[in-house]
Amino acid sequence: MAELGQTYSIRASSASELVAAIERAVADGDLRPGQRLPSVRRLAVEVGLSPATAAGALAELRRRGVVISEPRRGTRIGEAPPIGSSLRPLPVPPGAIDLSTGNPDPRLLPDLWQAIARAGIPARSRLYGEPAAIPELLELAAAQLAGDGVPAGETCVVSGALDGIERVLASWLRPGDRVAVENPGYAALYDLIRAQGLALEPAPVDERGMTPAGLRAALARGTRAVVLTPRGQNPTGAAFDRERARELNRILREREQTLLIEDDHLGPVAGAPMHSAAHGLGRWAATRSVAKSLGPDLRLAVLAGDPQTVARVQGRQQCGPGWVSHILQAIVLALWSDPRVAALVARAEATYSERRERLLALLAEHGVAARGSSGLNVWIEVDDEVSTIANLMQAGWVPAGGSRYRLAGSAPGIRVTTAALGERDARRLAADVVAALAPAPAGAYRSG
Repeated sequence: MAELGQTYSIRASSASELVAAIERAVADGDLRPGQRLPSVRRLAVEVGLSPATAAGALAELRRRGVVISEPRRGTRIGEAPPIGSSLRPLPVPPGAIDLSTGNPDPRLLPDLWQAIARAGIPARSRLYGEPAAIPELLELAAAQLAGDGVPAGETCVVSGALDGIERVLASWLRPGDRVAVENPGYAALYDLIRAQGLALEPAPVDERGMTPAGLRAALARGTRAVVLTPRGQNPTGAAFDRERARELNRILREREQTLLIEDDHLGPVAGAPMHSAAHGLGRWAATRSVAKSLGPDLRLAVLAGDPQTVARVQGRQQCGPGWVSHILQAIVLALWSDPRVAALVARAEATYSERRERLLALLAEHGVAARGSSGLNVWIEVDDEVSTIANLMQAGWVPAGGSRYRLAGSAPGIRVTTAALGERDARRLAADVVAALAPAPAGAYRSG
């Protein structure tokens, strides 16, 4: 991969100018996500600054989440730097099947236009000063959460799971604080945490979620918050069982000031029961998104938590957008209240589980190591992500490269979204994965 000096020239007379120049180059697309930067000493020579000044600029860019520095991997532009640029997905060749998105199957989502027609949205416009949430929506959400064993607490409505997580983190943490995250884990969460100036503390994940040993080690290093995915973990599909949730809960109870955030982004289509680790904690929050069960364009999630955390989130909302559109809230309320939608969601959960388990079984028949005990994705371990993706793209498949989902200490892999993968395609994909993982013939070149 090309470095800065080979593709783009920057000049600056101060650390702030260097920061601005690199951010501008990223926003303009001249510096690409994942592109390596030179060493501090070489960058200083190229730009015309002292090494100390160049190091200070890179430290500021790290704090903002624009660049990432890791042992043995150097410093590179982040995969989704928070300065207006967008992640460029892998190109999908004509006729190829895109398995990289993490999207639900559109055929298993309710018809939003019908829901809008049935929602009975009041004709009058909502005005400033009115309640932020529709009470009936909160009542339904509280009943859902209680039925899934989430602790009783206060609730509010936020603009999606990540919006809620961002507001909770900002309510309790300051730049430089450490946040324990699953490794491998959700790439967008990594980007969000970096953008807030917080430090990632990776903890390993097995088929039952974050490991207790990993959580203990992260807390021992001064972690102030922990983000857990109880089921449908992205990208591995890990899901808590009752004992794992209790183990993590016992560890967290030993650290009263630690903030726990649970991200139940799949909710009723996760394909696994919900087990919460938040019981009895003083600082906690749990998000329940509707994106995967009702549709990604419904930018809405319910956030539950202890009274102080929810009050802080609501206070920060009041300083910004004020509330989530009551039109969206009314649509979600109509969908949640419709028995036909409930039946469709139940069918979606069963279908997603069947498709995921089918691919896992087919891969297992060929001796391919893969994980996916819940959710919409399967994580396949590979030796070489680049060559595996290239081989699969030649066969007509576009998986997601695992590097975005991995921090230091996690083995390579690729993520395959199985939500819309039918039986015939699953059989063909399994065979193509086996072929893609086969050793190269003697003397052939494989990229490393």
